[in-house]
Amino acid sequence: MRAPLRGTEIFFDIDGPGWVPDGAALRQRPVAFAIHGGPGGDHSGFKPGYGGLTRAMQVVYFDHRGQGRSGRGDPTRWTLDEAVEDMEALRQYLGCGPIVSIGTSYGGMVALAHAARYPAAVSHLIAVVTASHGGFIPRAQQILAERGSPAQQALCAKVWEGGFESEAELKDYFRVMGPLYAVRHDPAAAEAGIARTIHSPEALNLAFKPDGFLRRFDLRPELSRITAPTLVLAGARDWICPPEFAEEIHRLIPGSRLVVIENASHSLRVDAPERLIAEIIAFTEGN
Repeated sequence: MRAPLRGTEIFFDIDGPGWVPDGAALRQRPVAFAIHGGPGGDHSGFKPGYGGLTRAMQVVYFDHRGQGRSGRGDPTRWTLDEAVEDMEALRQYLGCGPIVSIGTSYGGMVALAHAARYPAAVSHLIAVVTASHGGFIPRAQQILAERGSPAQQALCAKVWEGGFESEAELKDYFRVMGPLYAVRHDPAAAEAGIARTIHSPEALNLAFKPDGFLRRFDLRPELSRITAPTLVLAGARDWICPPEFAEEIHRLIPGSRLVVIENASHSLRVDAPERLIAEIIAFTEGN
């Protein structure tokens, strides 16, 4: 499905019922937005892993503008700030009240900014393996120098330079980097996910190049504006958004809860899938 919003089309998909039988009545369940990472990816990496959330909520998946199945339009608008406005416009387009906002990696950055700028629009915020400012990039470069193989370091140079020239190159990046993204990396399972994902190298280049917007963004001054109960999830072995950035977010959002999952890296959906779903459901049902 596609929503005509703000000069483009935003692709979205919905999983799980919004209303369920409850005795003699129908009960409305929470609506969650699953916000994908990248930039340069799409929502498909959440499927089927986030299907477990439908035990407790209806899940809306969508692709950021310029990526996945959404419209391309003006590349100068493929930014974090525009993604925030698109997300809020989609919420209103779908007629949702306050949502459970589940943002992962770059999607977590979008979710943090959205919750700070539209606090009444968010009932619960779940920030998964993310950071609140561009300092995560030089820190990731340090960790890569310590842990990465020569092949991984060479491919990551394309990230820092904004130098990917094709979707095939970006797919190869994820093949080579898989063992850093997930402690429990399974090449066969990872290949299936890579094959079904629409990778958009132009969007990634725009974000990470030397003057890219992810180099400059800083949400720390805004985080105190977040009023929704907030759960911050991190992987203890995460190389690109290491747990120190989750700890910082936790300190800056009053009353937030921090969970660092041991023996997990950036892909909690691979390394700790049952724990991830359980933590999200328990938090939303208990707050």
